[in-house]
Amino acid sequence: MTILSSRPVQPVDPALVSRALEVAGRLANDAADLIAETSGRGASPDIKDSPFDWVTDTDRTLERHTRRILAGEFPGMPVVGEEFGADPQAGQAPFRWVVDPVDGTANYVAGMPWCGYSLALVDRFGPVVGVVADPHRGQIYAAARGRGMRANGTPVQLSACDTVTGGIVCTEIGRHGPWTGLADFMARAVAGHAGIRILGSAALAITQVALGHAAATVLDSYDEWDVAGALALALESGAVVLNRLGEPEAMPADGLLVASPAAAADVLAWWRACGSPQG
Repeated sequence: MTILSSRPVQPVDPALVSRALEVAGRLANDAADLIAETSGRGASPDIKDSPFDWVTDTDRTLERHTRRILAGEFPGMPVVGEEFGADPQAGQAPFRWVVDPVDGTANYVAGMPWCGYSLALVDRFGPVVGVVADPHRGQIYAAARGRGMRANGTPVQLSACDTVTGGIVCTEIGRHGPWTGLADFMARAVAGHAGIRILGSAALAITQVALGHAAATVLDSYDEWDVAGALALALESGAVVLNRLGEPEAMPADGLLVASPAAAADVLAWWRACGSPQG
């Protein structure tokens, strides 16, 4: 199977992109400081849908702060967030901000150093600007359409030769449990000499592909705020983002595969063969 590794770049006003990058980077730094200071230290968790689905004061505080700054810097531009939902007209506006204040909240509550902050400016073609903060590693990752990806200011570009053999493939358990076919997918990955990791943050899982640490990430389902920032990183680093049919798509509605170009075909084949009713 041939995997297309590029898609047309839809232009956006350069001044808007530059300002969005600056503001998003500032918010990511604010979030990184707060998450690092409070992780595992009495975050006052409440339960949402299940005893393992947490929301904390930190989630709410960071999303309120994000919304307040964005409203001042980009008046009238709607925000979609995990904790407070979507502003009116978010679905019809030419641009919207998408924020997950703490991606990996269960890890954050437990004090496990694997959670982050994700923010993206999105248009109808996908992410325009994205930032992901990894507080426990002191990293801010940022990308903008057509401008590449940077890790703490250093450019990042994937190697075109990184296959899945001997590599790591990330996935996540869905909100309501393992996705259909997960066990089969894991078995196929092991047979293909790849390791599987389920670490509890979709944003950081995708970011590992963008950094070249993981060969691929498969999310059988997700919410927009889980992935928007990290998908900007992946697209700009040279990773491919595919829908379940193997077609390039910046933010597929029905699950996604993010992979290095050389790994994409193998991982896609495992995913499509794993018994998911939609595959």
